[in-house]
Amino acid sequence: MFARPFFSSFSPYTLQGPFGGLQRLRQDFDRLFEGIWQPADEYPAVNLWNNGEGALAVVELPGFAPGDIEVSVVQNVLTLRGERSAPEPKEGETYHRRERWYGKFTRSLALPFEVDSAEVEAKFKDGVLTIALPRAEAHRPQKIAIQTN
Repeated sequence: MFARPFFSSFSPYTLQGPFGGLQRLRQDFDRLFEGIWQPADEYPAVNLWNNGEGALAVVELPGFAPGDIEVSVVQNVLTLRGERSAPEPKEGETYHRRERWYGKFTRSLALPFEVDSAEVEAKFKDGVLTIALPRAEAHRPQKIAIQTN
């Protein structure tokens, strides 16, 4: 008799925990804008480690070629840019499900120190970009000698 509303998150019988309704609302919006909208802070996935010598960024970029990616470092900001084109379905084919993200992206990450940009190294293998970010000499920890009287 009544059609099910697109936004199913508002049913008082389905709430689980204080944020259950908000989580379902986000899932509904993700489903509504599937293939069109991708949160900028989630793509690409990046792991970043650092120590006294520098940092190491590991970026997941499946389906990219090294020429599709641009890496830049200015002071303490690592910026990644790229674009992945969507494959066109062949004649007579239609998508059943389309979950991979396509299009342009820009992602900037603030590093906890300034980087020696002349010494940055980037390697790309099997869809994973690894970036070595050496700490600038002026920002390396210095050992201070303690004088006695």
